[in-house]
Amino acid sequence: MKKCLVLLLLLLPALTNLYALPAGAWNPLLAPGSLSETSATLLWNKQSPQSNSTYQVLLNGKVQGTTQASNYTFTNLQPNTSYTVEIKLTTPGSNKPSGNTLRFTTAAKGKVYNILDYGAKDDTAITNTRAIQAAIDACTTGGTVYIPKGVFISGALHLKSNMTLYIEKDGVLKGSGNIEEYLPMILNRFEGWELKTYASLINAGTLNRDGSYNAKNIRITGGGTIMGGGQRLGNAMTKASGNRSRGRLICLINCQDVSISNLTITEPPSWTIHYIYSNNISTHNLNIITKGIHNGDGIDPDSSTDCYIFNCTFDTGDDCIAIKSGKNPEGFIVGKPTKNVRVTNCNFKRGHGISIGSEMSGGVSDVLVEDCQAGALLHGMQIKGTKDRGGYVKNVTVNNCQLLKITVFSAVNYNNDGEPAPETPTYSNFTFENIDLSAASEKEAAININGFKDPAHRLKNVYFNNIKLSENATILVKDAEKVTFTNIQAANNGKPQYTVNNSIEVTH
Repeated sequence: MKKCLVLLLLLLPALTNLYALPAGAWNPLLAPGSLSETSATLLWNKQSPQSNSTYQVLLNGKVQGTTQASNYTFTNLQPNTSYTVEIKLTTPGSNKPSGNTLRFTTAAKGKVYNILDYGAKDDTAITNTRAIQAAIDACTTGGTVYIPKGVFISGALHLKSNMTLYIEKDGVLKGSGNIEEYLPMILNRFEGWELKTYASLINAGTLNRDGSYNAKNIRITGGGTIMGGGQRLGNAMTKASGNRSRGRLICLINCQDVSISNLTITEPPSWTIHYIYSNNISTHNLNIITKGIHNGDGIDPDSSTDCYIFNCTFDTGDDCIAIKSGKNPEGFIVGKPTKNVRVTNCNFKRGHGISIGSEMSGGVSDVLVEDCQAGALLHGMQIKGTKDRGGYVKNVTVNNCQLLKITVFSAVNYNNDGEPAPETPTYSNFTFENIDLSAASEKEAAININGFKDPAHRLKNVYFNNIKLSENATILVKDAEKVTFTNIQAANNGKPQYTVNNSIEVTH
């Protein structure tokens, strides 16, 4: 325990803000919540913004492998053992120094609690909620609740601090379709409002606004599948108690140091992974599939800080990622921003967007989207809100991504009920660099950015550099100030068509 405390104290400076470090700083750190008895996941800052550099990863001085991603997972480690890691660039002729070394100690070996020993059965005619919850309740500090191969039906489960939920490959934790299995209702937040909802399939923490964290050091992993009750369950919850009563598939509330990894996650009743008022959350190596689910968002960081989303694949029925912070007067008054979010090395196959908003009344800042591939997203990389939201979105960087659209919306036609916040939002300080938009449709603008009509709330300080476009691409700029386009390359030496309305200091 003392070793873990010392490790946490050593890592705290690195965990506070990986995004905001000076260019070129490596700043290696362990992905929050990822350290286990036998594995650890390392993150670091990309060293060459315009290309996919190759990195060599060393463990105790021995090369473990190479990667072009800015992360690496060590496996087959020994429990309660100290290790030193180092990352080096392997680019020929590179004179960059090696990254800072990082030392960590793996967790001590914990006890395993097999749900079969608590009465759970691989039988889709049986609901195992009580048996699985009994295993969770029995789990001691550092222990693992183990779900083996098979399909195990369950209602709402409530995790606790200092545990792992491990779903074995070919194991399925499947949500019951019976809404009674998700009672009693819990205090939650959905679509910007704090309110009572049905519990989710997997829950951790309880809601408060005081800044404390009441569920910590949790891992959900294993290689298996978490499958919810899907649209049918969502419809039943809506019919019984209203649309905003629906639970999520995984919901973290006032949590800290949580890792969700190496799973297929599908069939939520609404949003898939939602974390509220939380800190140090890692979601990585996930395959998230929600096609056909109403409000089937993939991952929703909500008034949360230091969020790391990487190596994930999204095929969703709504936003792939939606970064949020409450809505209108309530979100503005609560005033809990989402900040320091890193989205890296992800593949967005289908969905509405890689999104910030539309609930952003508590503020969103310091977001990095890097080394991502996006397919047929309805709105592409989007920042969205309305004049009634209040709050701000600032310091957003999108780098080295393949996208089909970039949009900044100042008016969305949904989820806009309730009184307005006391002031209009502000959008500022956005950088889009090294972006491939060459496959974008020419039927609509590849870049469509809008601020608010009030001159004091124009979209401000936006920089586009090294952007590849299709031959006849169009760019729309409205209600903006200080927008710069440099090195914009259209196919076949074409030139994009710019339309600029109610804007000043737009250069291209």
